[in-house]
Amino acid sequence: MTAAHPADTIFALATPAGRSGIAVFRLSGPRCGEVLESLTKRAFPAPRMAARRRLYDADGVPLDDALVVYFKGPASFTGEDVVELHVHGGPAIIAAVAKALGDRELRLAEAGEFTRRAFDHGKLDLVEIEGLADLIAAETEAQRRQALRQAEGALSTLYEDWRGALISALARIEAAIDFPDEDLPGGLMELVDETMRALAEGIEQHLADGHRGEMLREGLSVAILGAPNVGKSSLLNRLAGREAAIVSARAGTTRDIIEVKLDLAGYPVLVADTAGLRQSEDEIEQEGVRRALKRAEYADLRLIVFDGATWPDFDPDVAAQIDAEAIVVLNKAELAKGADRAEIAGRSLLPVSALTGLGIEDLVAALTAKAAAALSPGAQPALTRMRHRAALERCLGALNRGLGAPVVELKAEDLRLAVQALGRITGRVEVDDVLDLIFREFCIGK
Repeated sequence: MTAAHPADTIFALATPAGRSGIAVFRLSGPRCGEVLESLTKRAFPAPRMAARRRLYDADGVPLDDALVVYFKGPASFTGEDVVELHVHGGPAIIAAVAKALGDRELRLAEAGEFTRRAFDHGKLDLVEIEGLADLIAAETEAQRRQALRQAEGALSTLYEDWRGALISALARIEAAIDFPDEDLPGGLMELVDETMRALAEGIEQHLADGHRGEMLREGLSVAILGAPNVGKSSLLNRLAGREAAIVSARAGTTRDIIEVKLDLAGYPVLVADTAGLRQSEDEIEQEGVRRALKRAEYADLRLIVFDGATWPDFDPDVAAQIDAEAIVVLNKAELAKGADRAEIAGRSLLPVSALTGLGIEDLVAALTAKAAAALSPGAQPALTRMRHRAALERCLGALNRGLGAPVVELKAEDLRLAVQALGRITGRVEVDDVLDLIFREFCIGK
C-alpha cells in the first residue's frame, strides 16, 4: 500500500460484496462535492445531513434512489471531504454505481487506504488504527471490549503520557548540557533520574502482563492430550457442538491437529485435538505424536484425558504431561469405578463422558475459569501487539542504560532513544517500515 497519490479522490464499496438490502459506497478526497453533484444533478446537501437523491450515470441514465451523506473535511473519518452513498444492495446496482464513479475518474481505493489517510491527517494514531482493525475482527465480547478500548485511545493515552514525561526530562538534560554556566534550578538531574526510574518501573509492570492482551486477540490455546482411544476427538466434538473431528474405535485415527474455536463467556478459546500419545512404528503416526507434543509445549493450557474404561490403569507418559495449570479429566466416567474419587499424583480428575454429556458443563466451567483468569483485562489497557512489546522493551533498555550512564551526554542520548521507541508505537516518529504491515490488515473500503 502506498500513499503516492494523496490528492486523488478514491472510492470503495464499504460493505461486503453480494446481495443485501443496502450497500454503502465511500468516497474520500478533494473532488467529493463535485462528484456528488455530478451523480445527483443537484447541489450536495448540508454536511452531516442525510438526503435522498436519485443517482445518474455519466450519460444521465438513472441508476438508483439513494441516501447520500456529505462530510466536510477535516471533520470526517479521513480528515478529507468524504461522501457516503447508501444504495440498494443488488449486484447490478453495485456494479452500475461503481462504473459511474470510475467514469468520473475516481480511483478505486487500495486496502486500508481510507484508514491510512486518517493517519496521515492526524485523525488516528497507529495504536488506535490497530484497535480499529481488532474491532472489525472481534469474534467474542471480550475481544470487542479490548479492541474498542484501544480504538478509543486508552492505550495511546498511556504511551503518550509516558512519552511526554520523557520529553520533559530530556528538555531538562538539554538545558544542563547547553547552558552549563546558567543558574539552573537545583536538583535538576535528580529529578530527571526520578522520572526515568518511575517510568522504567511502570513499563516493567506493563510488560509483565502474562501476554494477556495478545492472547485475547488470538484466543487461549488449549491442547487436548491423551493416549489413543481415550475419547479426545469425541470430547472435542462435544465441546464444539458438532462433528469437527473423525471418531473411530481404531487407534491412531487422529494423525494431524484439528482445531475448533469456542466462545466461553465472551473469551475466545482455541481447542486442538491431537494425535494419541504412544510409541508406534507407523511413520505418519510418529509425526502426529511429534506434532501433538509440540502443540502441548506451546499451548496456553493442557487438557489431559484419561480413559475411564481402563481406569485405574493409565499411561505414565501421558501423566507426565500434567503441569500446574492443566485440567485433568477422566472420560468414559460411566464405565469407571470410583470415578468421582479418581486422582493422579494428588490431582483430582474431573469425571466426564463425551458419550452421555456427564460432567461436560463442569468441564466448560473449568475452561471458562481458566480463560477468564488468563485473559481478563486489568485496570490498565493491555498490550495487544508484539510490535508494542518490542518497542517498550527497547524503551526500557534505554532507560536502564541512561540511569547508569557515567556522563550527562550519554544519559541524554539514551533518553532520546527511549522517546523514539515510544513514538514508534503511536506513529509520532518516522515509521514507514511498519505502516504497510498495519494498513494491509484492513479490507477495501476501510
